[in-house]
Amino acid sequence: MSLATGFVIAGNSTKLYCEIKGFGKPLVLIHGGLMDRRMWEAQFEFFSRYFTVVRYDIRGYEKSDRAEGEFSHVDDLYFLLKCLDISGCYILGLSLGGQIAIDFTLEHPEMVNALIPASSAVTGFEYLDKENLEPEFNYIFEEAAAGDFKHAAERVSSLPYFVPVDGNREIILDMRSMIEENLPAWAVPQGSVKWPEPPAAERLSEITAPCLVVTGDKDVSDIFRAADALSSTIPGARKKVIHNAGHHVNMEKPGEFNKAVLEFLNSLDG
Repeated sequence: MSLATGFVIAGNSTKLYCEIKGFGKPLVLIHGGLMDRRMWEAQFEFFSRYFTVVRYDIRGYEKSDRAEGEFSHVDDLYFLLKCLDISGCYILGLSLGGQIAIDFTLEHPEMVNALIPASSAVTGFEYLDKENLEPEFNYIFEEAAAGDFKHAAERVSSLPYFVPVDGNREIILDMRSMIEENLPAWAVPQGSVKWPEPPAAERLSEITAPCLVVTGDKDVSDIFRAADALSSTIPGARKKVIHNAGHHVNMEKPGEFNKAVLEFLNSLDG
């Protein structure tokens, strides 16, 4: 199974970096905010035994071009798949990546054979946890915008989203490295990201693709609420709760996570 790497051209001539490995039906991995394609290391290797796995850096992150002006993560994913000649795929996204995956499924249902939102955000969802409200995130955005990435990274690393349940030092260091490298993406005004309207929170019942909602049992309450909304509103959606895992459930419990996703995808052929 050889590894193919390179860039594809999205909107406004933006270059997106991607990696492809394996064979079989396409499985696309979309990383979370402040992470990048490297957060999927355990999944990229495992799933390439069964599928053609595509992982990429969303616009502004790691090797992909920085974001300039207004853009759409959904449109970027569409251009990526078209450039790779992929007309149908399984899509797995975590957190922000899950939000992109859900919106993409609503905008391009004919291209999604299965949807797996993990620890997912949802466009238009009402967030109540203090970590998602002022002033903490405002401080982070202000420091990042001012170029003070060191202090911003310290604040981010202390948020519950980025604290592994078992305190695994290797995961902490991997996360901190990606946070520091990708903080410049947060310096882009948030209004630059264009999301489909009406928001996904109002359209979840329109999703027809088979769906598996995954969450860790130690994640923040907003993510539990979002997972409940997804699993109860998307027709036929299944839900998997992985124990003793936080927000980055794929990194904290890769064995259980990979097993749950593989069993779900295999069941679609049954």
